[in-house]
Amino acid sequence: MGVTRKDALRILGGTGVAAAAAALAPGSAAAASGVIRRDVCVIGGGASGAYAAVRLRDLGHSVAVVERAGRLGGHTETYHDPLSGGSTDIGVLIYHDIPLVREFFGRFDVPLVRYTGQGGTANHYVDFRTGLVVPGYTPPAPAALPAYIALLQRYPYLDAGFELPDPVPADLLLPFGEFAVKHGLESILQLLNGYAQGLGDILRIPAVYVLKNVSLSVINSVLTGSLLITERRDNSELYEKITAHLGADVLLGARVTQVHRGTHGIQVRVATPHGQRVIQCRKLLVTAPPLLSTFDGFDLDATERGIFGRFRHHHYWTAVARLSGMPPGVSLVNVGADTPYNLAPLPGWYGLTVTGVPNLWGVKYGSAAPVSDRAVRDAIVADIRRLRTAGSYPVELAGLEIFKAHNPFELVVGAGDVAGGFYRRLYGLQGRNGTFYTGAAFHTHDSSLLWRFTEALLPRIASH
Repeated sequence: MGVTRKDALRILGGTGVAAAAAALAPGSAAAASGVIRRDVCVIGGGASGAYAAVRLRDLGHSVAVVERAGRLGGHTETYHDPLSGGSTDIGVLIYHDIPLVREFFGRFDVPLVRYTGQGGTANHYVDFRTGLVVPGYTPPAPAALPAYIALLQRYPYLDAGFELPDPVPADLLLPFGEFAVKHGLESILQLLNGYAQGLGDILRIPAVYVLKNVSLSVINSVLTGSLLITERRDNSELYEKITAHLGADVLLGARVTQVHRGTHGIQVRVATPHGQRVIQCRKLLVTAPPLLSTFDGFDLDATERGIFGRFRHHHYWTAVARLSGMPPGVSLVNVGADTPYNLAPLPGWYGLTVTGVPNLWGVKYGSAAPVSDRAVRDAIVADIRRLRTAGSYPVELAGLEIFKAHNPFELVVGAGDVAGGFYRRLYGLQGRNGTFYTGAAFHTHDSSLLWRFTEALLPRIASH
């Protein structure tokens, strides 16, 4: 029997898992003592954690990566269609064309190509609450885009992180809806909302978050056509190869139960599929979302607890739907027939998008408030069926092939906290109690920019 490419990748990706399992299995040296000794323990194996672990080893430091899921990659996930043999990425899709990105993919032999779209031919504009095409709606011409770019150029530091000046510019604290009216950006609100998926109601959140999410790097990459995707349409291939590369340094399906940070080192207790383990390390790098719930069992001090307790977050889901009856090449954009600027009403869809794989469409769904995964899944199914009952499209849903909650998503604080120096205090935690931090809460939801942020942090982590 021949081995398919999907099987080969599974085997390759599994080598790292198998190595980790062997290192922790009964009878192994690690299991004999229950103690793993490393220079750095990385909590979280998403884009930031996986990158940091690889680069720390490059710098001569031993690492252990603790990841709750059964795989590395976090929001980077790929669906392999058994019917067509095609693949489609959900979650993380595109990358910036910068040397760091090309070098990182290149070292793992994952070729990149220019992103030219998913093969779609048209967008149709539908209010998913009714299933009806919004009559007469066309998106406004983006006349305000030059003004938006000029505004971003006022705040170049937003492209690097949250190193905000003191005092924070008042405009950055405005609800983005007020910021948009003040600067005449109304014509691009629909466009910005499409890029800022997962930020909840962009009209209400402080402008700084939208400006960081739809940043100067993003706009420049879009306008110059320099965004990249993997040639094999499989972003997860990178993380499968990183898993194999890190081998026994990765603990998958593992959960931190206790952390003690003392003057003579750090002790991390971890529940793994093979029992309890203790990681003894000199430094800790936390890449998981820094909510208080993440730090259950950590010996947080009052300063750390006070800072992390200020965060709240939004909610984002992705899925792949197998459909018949949809016009080939057509994506559906959710617009409100009666909402300000026709922005998608939430909780609800951002859109149903062409994937480039026959009969598969991508689903993007968001909410500013908590909603159960079951409720979201049920809403997606009901909304797809409503397209048919409304007479808009003769679509039939065969099923959701994959459904993922990317929560918590986009951690934010209120404008008063931003003005009061929250991010100065947050960044001040770097190195405190031997602990460092990276990830979206410290910058933005963008793998390329997070790798760049993490790279800049590595010398501090690696210093003795």
